[in-house]
Amino acid sequence: MSTHRSLLTDDLLDRFAKRTAAYDRDNAFFAEDYEELRELGYLRIAVPEELGGFGLTLSEVAREQSRLAYRSPATALAINMHIYWTGAAAGVRAAGDRSLDWLLEAAARDELFASGHGEPGNDLGLGHSNVRAEPLPDGGYRFYGRKIFTSLSPAWTWLGVHALDDSDPAGPKVVHAFVRREAPGHRTVETWDTLSLRPTRSDDTILEGVEAGPAHVSRVLPAGPPQDAFILGIFGWVLPLFGAIYAAIARRAYDLAVEAARERTSKELGGRTFAHHPFVQWNIAEAALRLEAIGAQLDQVTADWDAGADHGARWVPKLFAAKYNAVEGAKQVVDLAARVYGGGALFRAGELERIIRDVQAGPFHPPNASLVHDIVGKAALGVL
Repeated sequence: MSTHRSLLTDDLLDRFAKRTAAYDRDNAFFAEDYEELRELGYLRIAVPEELGGFGLTLSEVAREQSRLAYRSPATALAINMHIYWTGAAAGVRAAGDRSLDWLLEAAARDELFASGHGEPGNDLGLGHSNVRAEPLPDGGYRFYGRKIFTSLSPAWTWLGVHALDDSDPAGPKVVHAFVRREAPGHRTVETWDTLSLRPTRSDDTILEGVEAGPAHVSRVLPAGPPQDAFILGIFGWVLPLFGAIYAAIARRAYDLAVEAARERTSKELGGRTFAHHPFVQWNIAEAALRLEAIGAQLDQVTADWDAGADHGARWVPKLFAAKYNAVEGAKQVVDLAARVYGGGALFRAGELERIIRDVQAGPFHPPNASLVHDIVGKAALGVL
């Protein structure tokens, strides 16, 4: 296990924070932030030390991502799409499976991995795909279809995709593979003009026959809910880190509200600050209670993951619950913070206005509320 030290200095985070508003206003990729993170070695944060990385655990990465998201949510969210690949690959390596070592070695060279999982009209997630995988004689695949929400669109080196190989109708398979940016047969369509997380530049990617060689096909699994350690590793890394990011967004809103309540004065209270107003105290208390609950659950889940806790089939509902409670709770905290902050929260010149928009994206990261309740409910009732 690594000895954790913070990679992100306060000076660096201050520089990032100063750029956040302009990135958001201009709908621009966080290019300067990305270059600083790359130079720092942040792309190697979860890569094992023996391969040239920092080897941080999930809990340690969550703390770093929280610090980044506190001031630069979109930067943290986008770079998270790289980190979860490396964390999942490091997990299977630790278990003795070297099939993803090439990914870790590439990340150690600061090559950037992005996520190509989002698809229009596919509500079955990684168990299905509307993108077609055409098998090749050498064991590789060729891909056709559309991916959406491709964060890091301007910068990725590798795009991890999943697609359906239905060449045997009796046994359709979901193919998980990586395609290289330099390979022909794909293009980006600039569709990303959104309410939230604008600097992520999560544009659409059109796959028009791009190929993945056999060495870069990570898994070929039966269609349906995936039963595989690497796929579980994806869930194990990405969902708690989503939660940590949105919890940090909420914490920033909370801190801004507390600061405002301590500074603004009330005529009703005879010139004392709004910190003495019962309504403000109640709202701040509600927000604090939610933050405590979110933090406790995320800390427990990440600690269990790092310790290799044997939750068996309960791992998926636990991970789903941690992400769901974090993003839903974060929305509630931001709403409470806005009530305390007052009408100034509406102004684009202020940070809270952007936070109000950014936090809305949380529920749209898979799994959505419908799937969470389906899985958690069935697991609780023993019918999963």
